[in-house]
Amino acid sequence: MAKSGFVICILVITLLLDQTTSHTSRLKARKHSKRRVKEKDGDLKSQVEKLWREVNALKEMQALQTVCLRGTKVHRKCYLASESSKHFHEANEDCISKGGTLVVPRNTDEINALRDYGKRSLPGVDDFWLGINDMVTEGKFLDVHGFTVSFLNWDRAQPNGGKKENCILFSQSAQGKWSDEACRSSKRYICEFTIP
Repeated sequence: MAKSGFVICILVITLLLDQTTSHTSRLKARKHSKRRVKEKDGDLKSQVEKLWREVNALKEMQALQTVCLRGTKVHRKCYLASESSKHFHEANEDCISKGGTLVVPRNTDEINALRDYGKRSLPGVDDFWLGINDMVTEGKFLDVHGFTVSFLNWDRAQPNGGKKENCILFSQSAQGKWSDEACRSSKRYICEFTIP
């Protein structure tokens, strides 16, 4: 009888150990499953974020294509002429709100392209704002991003306004030459959009 009690006791202990091991295995499997769900959740979130970035990039490209269709495309830029006159700062803010900046010609080819586009798009307009000024330091011309402008295309006797004239105009009547002007003057302008 003692022998059969001992066997029963061993069987009960074995069953309890088996259940404990089984329960531990299920807990480990559940933790592993939760970890996989979290990893998959993280992967899904990053995929959704990536898709949103792609959608936004496509929207920007579509907007840029619309701008290019309304304006003109030159090299890796699009130009779009304003329909009204504004002060320098208002003009720049308007361009920024459309996804661009005031135009900054970087070489003679861009001067020629701007001159041709300006004549077509702004007939009868003598001059328009460029995204260049020397407001920070007199005589040191910066673009609207704050970078020093290395290409300059001044008209004769320009710049001549000193501290009173800190913003730059593109003169259509002077074949694309530049002059300085008071930033509070109301002028037409052309926005520039960089094509990625």
